Amino acid sequence: MITLLTDFGLADPYAGIMKGVILSVNPSAVIVDLTHDIPPQDIAVAAYVIDSAFRYFPAGTIHVVVVDPGVGGERGIIAASAAGQLFLAPDNGALTLILKSCPVDGVFLVENSRYFRHPVSRAFHGRDIFAPVAGHLSAGLAPDQLGPRITTGQWVTLDMPIPHVSTDREIAGEVVRVDRFGNLITNIDQPLIHATFGDTDPRALKIAVGGFVVIGLSGVYRDAPSGALVALVGSTGLIEIAVNRGSAADVCKASTGSRIKIFTGDIL
Repeated sequence: MITLLTDFGLADPYAGIMKGVILSVNPSAVIVDLTHDIPPQDIAVAAYVIDSAFRYFPAGTIHVVVVDPGVGGERGIIAASAAGQLFLAPDNGALTLILKSCPVDGVFLVENSRYFRHPVSRAFHGRDIFAPVAGHLSAGLAPDQLGPRITTGQWVTLDMPIPHVSTDREIAGEVVRVDRFGNLITNIDQPLIHATFGDTDPRALKIAVGGFVVIGLSGVYRDAPSGALVALVGSTGLIEIAVNRGSAADVCKASTGSRIKIFTGDIL
């Protein structure tokens, strides 16, 4: 199985062309469109999305990430074997979270042009490198045939935002992704909430974003009236702020990078 995650969108034929090349190499490949709606050139969002999604696929799945503002330049391409799956991505930090948090069996530079489509366009490595290499991997090619092994510190990592807990038990985090519903997905997870606030009733927590304060963590979106803000633990285990039947991004005028604070004290 091969998944595709890109910033190509669906208006142009790029994603479909990649599928055609994969199937030309391995006609029996099963291809899943994870998403083609990553914001253009947003490597950090790609890193969050692939990290939140890969674990729901069977062992041996090949995940292809093409969010590649450096295409045609000096950046490399890596194939990583981690958590029982394979990841093929530009060496630009798109695999930062996976390579930091998962058991890694090996990371290899993709340099063996035998497995590329020729001639290789400097503008469309998705078609000429990522797709054919994914096809060959799905047909049984071992990743160590693609190029030399590299070790920790030799691949690019992003400086991802990390939540901070203050001495007075306030969590300061930020929005790391806005989904198509306008939900604000943060970098604050449920274990950090428990570690910081212990057995405090979740309904007593206060979640501040964009000048708004949501009182309490809810269980589901419909716990709030239609049009009202609600905070909850989303499907990926991260705290998110939403609007029941609306867009929290629009209501709060918030976006990726907007600050989030979770606390129990008075609202100032």
